[in-house]
Amino acid sequence: MDLQLKGLTALITGSSLGLGFAAAMALAKEGARVVINARHPDKLSEAASRIKRETRAEVYPIPGDVTNATFPAELIAAIQMSLGNLDILITNAGGPPSGQFESFDDIAWQKAIDLSFLSQVRLIRSALPLLKQSQAASVLTVTSYSVKQPIPNLILSNSIRAATVGLTKTLALELGSERIRFNSILPGWTETERVYDLMRYRAQINNTSLDEELKKLSRESPLDRIGTAEEFGRVAAFMVSPAASFMTGVMLNLDGGMYKGTF
Repeated sequence: MDLQLKGLTALITGSSLGLGFAAAMALAKEGARVVINARHPDKLSEAASRIKRETRAEVYPIPGDVTNATFPAELIAAIQMSLGNLDILITNAGGPPSGQFESFDDIAWQKAIDLSFLSQVRLIRSALPLLKQSQAASVLTVTSYSVKQPIPNLILSNSIRAATVGLTKTLALELGSERIRFNSILPGWTETERVYDLMRYRAQINNTSLDEELKKLSRESPLDRIGTAEEFGRVAAFMVSPAASFMTGVMLNLDGGMYKGTF
């Protein structure tokens, strides 16, 4: 299937590794020019080099921290100045730390809100003028299946990512008349650096090993495994592509059946 992504411009935040990198790679393979962003310039440069080497696509790395209140607008301004347009926005960021409710104070909550919610609000708000000029505008937020089925020891993520789902659905309704599509992927456990870090934390508190905790995760899926970042990237590329032009307001579980609810 031709996803009709050739020549479109996509911004993917949190894309030096993990899910964001996989989405950027998938889009580049389909012919999109990709702007990638992450906090650490060295890792971002390595990611850009790898994408260029494997796809020969146009790749533009712009380092910066999306939790900084002014940076999202600066990032979009840089894209407008250097590229002139933006068709696709994928708002992705690392998740907040593990822990139970009583272990977090107001400062921890505010940092988590800045990371997992306000960064997405600011990116979307800043990108809207460019997206309104696109004939194939699409926004994809990256959340978690925990918005439907809370995950133990992830009180910050469980709570705050639900706000992003509410934002995404509301914007799909508000801005559909502008021909801008808004969707979200709710990934389950996936082979990423963040998941390995979370499982090391679980191994520590459960007095087990990383391998044992990963096996426990695998048993949560009827497929008896966790997902790969590449699987996420392929689904993300489809959802933001013109091939999915009638898909909006969708909160898509991508969890190998880990979520046990019907809806």
